[in-house]
Amino acid sequence: MELKSLKKDLRDAADLKKAKDKERYFKTGKGEYAEGDVFIGISTPDQRKIVSNYKFLNLSQIRDLLSDKIHEFRFCALLLLIEKYQEDEKKIVDFYLNNLDRVNNWDLVDLSAPKITGDYFLNREKDRLKELIFSNNLWKRRVAIVSTLGFIRKGHLDTTFDYSKLLLEDSHDLIHKAVGWMLRETGKRDKERLKEFLKENYSYMSRVTLRYSIERFDQEERDKFLRLL
Repeated sequence: MELKSLKKDLRDAADLKKAKDKERYFKTGKGEYAEGDVFIGISTPDQRKIVSNYKFLNLSQIRDLLSDKIHEFRFCALLLLIEKYQEDEKKIVDFYLNNLDRVNNWDLVDLSAPKITGDYFLNREKDRLKELIFSNNLWKRRVAIVSTLGFIRKGHLDTTFDYSKLLLEDSHDLIHKAVGWMLRETGKRDKERLKEFLKENYSYMSRVTLRYSIERFDQEERDKFLRLL
């Protein structure tokens, strides 16, 4: 009954116009990266407000929500999972990794990866995280690199540089952007180290990755790096 109540509350907040806008924004059309994803049009603040009343839902109910075709339902499932993470870190990480096929759009990855795998693997062996880099699944690769935002926030940059190097020649634009984003974040902690990385690896990276990574540089520095390509 609780899960049905949450779904009803979410459906009641639906907005058809917003849904159409989101479907265009998140590339749900034929042949696009999120082909077939279904939106009902709920703002992120509204989703957070609604789901805050359902923190008592258990993992079985969260799995049901995460399995739903509706994007906002999956988003709310991940909000709940982040809340549950503090209760039993290993159990939630195992659940998350075992259900990554449902974390299947960039906002779902970016919401959850830093706070779950990005926290859990900070001071642990990272084999399970690193193996995602070599997946054929776009979203799993994005989980791997975006998880390192959790490391960066604690001042640990090595993994970001290691994973970035492995993904520099990835074929997908969403990975180019994610790698560039993570590199930009390392620059907030150690700009000189980022510059050294760029000098060593610029010939392997896309223009998108480079542009993202140097966004916080001054114009003269940006121009200097862009001329290298």
